[in-house]
Amino acid sequence: MKTLAGSTRVLRSLLDEGPATATELARRLELTPAMVRRHLDELLADGDVAPSDRAPFGPVGQRGRGRPARVYSMTSQGRGVFDQEYDDVAVGALRFLADRDGDDAVLEFARQRVSELERRYRPVVDSVADASRRVAVLAAALTADGYAASVTPASSTADQLCQHHCPVAHVAEEFPQFCEAETEAFERLLGSHVTRLATIGHGDGVCTTHVPRVTTSVGRNAS
Repeated sequence: MKTLAGSTRVLRSLLDEGPATATELARRLELTPAMVRRHLDELLADGDVAPSDRAPFGPVGQRGRGRPARVYSMTSQGRGVFDQEYDDVAVGALRFLADRDGDDAVLEFARQRVSELERRYRPVVDSVADASRRVAVLAAALTADGYAASVTPASSTADQLCQHHCPVAHVAEEFPQFCEAETEAFERLLGSHVTRLATIGHGDGVCTTHVPRVTTSVGRNAS
């Protein structure tokens, strides 16, 4: 792929801040809309972004009457421009494990891997007394690990935790057990029943988790 510097900036913005219209990208990057559209044309031709009439999940700048502006999201190929934690060797090893020991063995492995992230995030999340702020602290921790996470209000009683990048996306495309294990960890960390609405591994533009602001009685101890 021959992505130019300007086009890479557009991709990085979509990765870090989520899907956007050309106008929103121009504002983010302090470029003219015409210049952004030229970069988007290059990325579209290379298959690194895809347009839609609406954002996959989460709010994007609203538009008035008339034809809605196109919202651009990264494709799995576009994410490949940035470093992926796993490669074909990892996928092959997991296929071998699944064939030999079954899907439950893959889930056990995914839970073991996620448990390390949970162990590191636990002290940071638990240090926040206000339960409603824990999701923001978790998002910051995820961002530090390369997940480009953010929090947006979903309603007056819930938030959406959005991950715009997944370091294990190539693995999760074939093995959704990694998404399942991660969701379980979020529940334990936040002390709340959460719902995974979308995942990059499933082909969605953003991994999106619905998090109620009123916590429930989910146990707060890591398994």
